[in-house]
This record gives sequence, C-alpha cells and structure tokens, in this order.
Amino acid sequence: MTTLASGTTASDSVKDGLTRDALTVLQPGFPGTTAPDWLLRRLGEGLASVGLFGRNIASPEQLASLTAQLRSERDDVLVAIDEEGGDVTRLEARTGSSFPGNHALGAVDDVDLTRAVAHELGRRLAECGVNLNWAPSADVNSNPSNPVIGVRSFGADPDLVARHTAAYVTGLQAAGVAACTKHFPGHGDTAVDSHHALPRIDADLSVLEQRELLPFRAAIAAGSRAVMSAHILVPTLDPDHPATLSSRILTDLLRGRLGYDGLIVTDGMEMQAIAATYGIERGSVLAIAAGADAICVGGGLADDETVRRLRDALVGAVRSGELPEERLAEAAERVRGLARWATSASEAGAHAGSGADSGSASAPAQAATADVTRVDIGLVAARRALTVTGAEDFTPLTAPPYVALLTPVANIAVGNETPWGVAAELQRRLPGTETAGFAGADAGREILAAAGARRVVVVVRDEHRHPWMASTLDTLLAARPDTVVVEMGVPQAPPRGALHIATHGAARVCGHAAAEVIAGR
Repeated sequence: MTTLASGTTASDSVKDGLTRDALTVLQPGFPGTTAPDWLLRRLGEGLASVGLFGRNIASPEQLASLTAQLRSERDDVLVAIDEEGGDVTRLEARTGSSFPGNHALGAVDDVDLTRAVAHELGRRLAECGVNLNWAPSADVNSNPSNPVIGVRSFGADPDLVARHTAAYVTGLQAAGVAACTKHFPGHGDTAVDSHHALPRIDADLSVLEQRELLPFRAAIAAGSRAVMSAHILVPTLDPDHPATLSSRILTDLLRGRLGYDGLIVTDGMEMQAIAATYGIERGSVLAIAAGADAICVGGGLADDETVRRLRDALVGAVRSGELPEERLAEAAERVRGLARWATSASEAGAHAGSGADSGSASAPAQAATADVTRVDIGLVAARRALTVTGAEDFTPLTAPPYVALLTPVANIAVGNETPWGVAAELQRRLPGTETAGFAGADAGREILAAAGARRVVVVVRDEHRHPWMASTLDTLLAARPDTVVVEMGVPQAPPRGALHIATHGAARVCGHAAAEVIAGR
C-alpha cells in the first residue's frame, strides 16, 4: 500500500475523495436564519451547495449576512433558492412578492419585459449573495386542473412558454445568478401534485416533442446553467421510472438528444412521489446513477442526519458497485463547474446591463431595468398583466368595502405563509376596509352576513378548480350583483360580477395593481 507524504495512504485519499464527492452533490436545507454549526462543518468536509427556503429569510440584510457566513467557510459555495417570483417566493415570503409570476408575464407576452423582470429579480438575489435560482418553470400548463403548476407557468401555448423561458433565463443569468429551468421533461399536463404522489403523463412522443420539450430546448439554447428534473412518470419515455430516476430521460433524452451539458438537479427528494416509493436514500442513488448531478433535499428534511444518510448511501452504493464511482465523480465535477461560473459572475460584478456577452439583457430590457429607479418594474408588469371586464360601467369605490378571500388549500410549493389578495392595499387606500377568509359550502351566506350593507369585493384563486368557489359566487351575485370579483389564479372560468379583474397570479404587486382599479389610482 502506498503511503503519501502526509502519512495517509492512497486508499485513505480515495476514501476521502469519495466522501467529498458524495457531499458535493447534495443541496440540503437547514432551519433558522443563521447557519448551524453542522452545516458549516459539512461545508468544510466537501458540501458545495446549500438550499434556502422562506424559513431562512427575515430581510435582505439578514440574508446577505447569512450568505457571507456560509462563504466564510467555503468561498465558492452555491447558495440556491426557490424564488420564482409571483406565488412562489422565499425572498419575500412574509410580505408577498414584488414581482408578478410567470402566468402574468405570459399574459402580457412581452419578452423584453420578462427579461427585465428576471434581471431585476436576479440583481436582488445577487445582492444578497444568492447565486443559483431554482427557476424558471418551463412547464406548459396544458391541463387546467393542474394543482401544482397553474400560475407558475407562462401559459398553455408551448411557443409562448418557450420564448418567455428563454427570456427569463437570459435576464436572470445576466445578473450573475444561475437559472435552473424546471421541471424536466414537463409537469404541466398533470392532475396530481408530486409533493403528495407520483403524477403520470400519458402523451405520445409527438405531443411531448411539440409541447413539453419545446420550452426546454429554448432554455438550453439560451444557456440555462441548470435543469431540474420532475418526479413524474412519462410512460412514452420510460414506462418504469419517474423522470428523476430515469437514465432514458436524463441521459439519453436530456443529455443525448437535447445536447444539454449543464447541471441536472433533482426536485426535492423528500417529496412523496420519490420518498414514499423509493425512500430518499435509494432515490438519491438511483437519481445520480440515472444522470442527475445534484440532489435537492431540505424543504421538509433539513438536518445533519439527512445529509449524513444521503452521503453514506452514495458512498455505500459506490463501494457495492451499484453506482459507478466515475458517475459520482462526474456529477461532483459538474457541481464544481457551476460554482466556478457563479464565482466568476460574481467577481465580474454581475454583468448586469453590460451588454458585453450573449448572456446579457437586450437593450429594451436594460432600459426597462434602468427605469426601476423611477417606477418599480414588478408593479409595471403587474399592471400590464391585468385583464379587466366591466370597467366601462364601473365607478371606483370611495367607501371602504368588505373583502372576502375565498381560500383554497395551498399547495406545498406555494405554501400558506405568504399573504395574498387585495385587502392590504385597499385598506391603505380606503381606511376602514375589513377582510376575512372563507371556505366551504356556506361561504356565500357567511360573507353576506359579515358584509352587511358594505360593497363586497370577493377574491378567488382558480375558481374553475373549486366548485365551492363557483357556488359561493353564485350566491353572492344573486344577492349582490354589484360584487367585485378578483381572480388571482388561472382565469379559466367566465368573468362575472359588476367588475371582474384577472390578475394572473397572487403576488403582492398583483393585488396592488387590482386595488388601483377598484379604488382608482
């Protein structure tokens, strides 16, 4: 056995390298607003990425301090976040997002605006030390009943989704933040939430090529630094394995036919589509073997024990021969490659607005971003996204209304901690405005009793997916035809009410824009 100068043996070096590679491919989360000792220790041992969630963020200043703490242990650490803007926000989980989400941007259908919004979002993330964003969603929302994508998608038209996905990737990366386009090969045509079970897409190859894959081809052409896999079964592509665990989908299709050579990240491994069928340890081994390079975990499981379990599972799989060592090494090197890009982008001063390379924002996008000092680009986009029906006969309110929020069960990606609606902005404009949330078969009668003689503003989210919401509106409009209806989900149901406003998302700025119409600017 060869002994190295340090006194360690060659086999010890191999062992240490294997352990470091196993840690390198993990993207774990953690609790709290400061880094725990175990996380800092793991960074010293080889962990190369950390995932942030709403629980980790109290303010931009605190977030900048947190990322600086992480970089004091490892200066090239990838700090990732699930910041889509719109309904899915971690940066502004306590207040609601300053940026409309994808569906609003798709409704406007101005790629320069989408690029500018993504660039400004990226600039704010980069200022806080975040350099990898698990966004954008490139899913084509072809199934109106989809419980988990909806307004997270740019729309139902593959060509529209493709051009806005490319614009988003370009804008975000021009700010020095790596994009992670998701959820490959497309989560739009599902009626099941993969946080709870394994969805299935039964579409033939020609449909997948023309619909699901088109936006991912656009993202790859735009230079997306990362792609996130979906926990979905697509029998046409692989009848036996969900995409995250499928070499046919990750290696043969994404790497081979689509020619993608960037980082492949899994969706959260604790999601039930994987955890309840394979378990997170075996699921992680199978994902790396299939061609994934990084394991996302930590939305629900956020502790050192989870990191240890996954590290040991990967090391054990290499030693048993189940996972080729070179496959794990290749995955770890791709993680390091992205870290090098992110470090270079940061040192270049986040080439935002430089216009010097192919990743820079276009001139119109730069101009729109420059206008942020005058007018908030997120609010500009939210205003443009509104679809208003009945405005010609509507007089803005001058007395405080009663705002009824019809509250569906939030999906896990969105969460229930982020406020939404129009009440806060109406309260600012019309002091005395009152609000409450309602759900269920008796909601209509309860709202009428609570509102009394006040004008009713009712806020819904995906009326078409919730029969109780539709029947509540029936009750309200029969008794109070002057009711104002604000749809903050996908506007599939026909507009009704004295005034109907479709915001195409529930971001704070979408509520602000709607309130301006209701109360007058």
